[in-house]
Amino acid sequence: MRKFISGGLAAAVLFAAGLMPAAAQTTLKASHFLPPNHAWQKVLEAWGEELKEKSKGEIVLEIYPAAQLGPPNRQYQLVTNGVADLAVVLHSATPGRFPVTELAGQPLTFPASGQSSEFMSHRLTELAPEFLAQEHPGTKILWMAVTPPLKLHTTNTDVTSVDDLKGLRVRYAGKVFQQMLESFGAAPLPIPPGETVDALSKGVADGAMFPYEATKSFNLGSVVKYSLEPGLASATFALVMNQESFDALSPENQKLIEEMSGPARAEAFGRLLDESETDARQYMIDNKVKIETLSDSQLAPFKEKVQPLVNEAVAAVDGAGKSGSAFLAAYTK
Repeated sequence: MRKFISGGLAAAVLFAAGLMPAAAQTTLKASHFLPPNHAWQKVLEAWGEELKEKSKGEIVLEIYPAAQLGPPNRQYQLVTNGVADLAVVLHSATPGRFPVTELAGQPLTFPASGQSSEFMSHRLTELAPEFLAQEHPGTKILWMAVTPPLKLHTTNTDVTSVDDLKGLRVRYAGKVFQQMLESFGAAPLPIPPGETVDALSKGVADGAMFPYEATKSFNLGSVVKYSLEPGLASATFALVMNQESFDALSPENQKLIEEMSGPARAEAFGRLLDESETDARQYMIDNKVKIETLSDSQLAPFKEKVQPLVNEAVAAVDGAGKSGSAFLAAYTK
């Protein structure tokens, strides 16, 4: 009589013989435009290692930093076109595409409860499902981030009032910062982040707007002499994933990614940005940069200049039938 080996026993024999097929491995391509020493690179590396470990090697993250796959204004398109599975999107790099989200980056517009990246990133991610998901079609928002407010860094002018900004050529990032600088009487310059130090050292620009963390990443401490705080406006980011790439994962791995995303992850990333901000502020001090800290009364004329811009932005979003006022009220409460 022929003897049959049960399916379980056969599998055990094949496994012992090294003939069992390995579990399918999925490689996810993650793109961003920031330098390899930036916080986004560090957090993606750590997130990728955690994802690989928790998925038992089924998911591997392959990171492409420094705009290898495309410039800042194409990061979202890289994901929707399937060139990348994930990307870090800077909303201000594509003015008008994310009008509701961009309200969180309006000048001197912050949550009343706190201006730390930790708090603002948590708040923005928390509000994303209700207010922001619809303007990120074709993608799944994993988490959002709000930078510590960007400071003004200058080479030769010690800015302590709005009048000191008149005529200064200042590197900016996005339409909001352009409008803000123009309201102060400055001349905004659209210089790529990686070219800012060269522009400052050659006198092409008189200043630049960055959080302290980015001044260290791009080595601005080597060329600027003054920094102005508090920051004037924040930049918003989102880590988004191609929806089809997400849907193609097993239910178990979909659940894993969801567990590794959301407000808590945003808060942890924001905390990292805040720690980097503190460290980079010391980097500026170590480079003999003079830091000017404005009092509330000194800051008041800056607020007066930018309030019409904020009002206009909210009215434009509301006028387009989107929930601008409701979102900003929820964000700044």
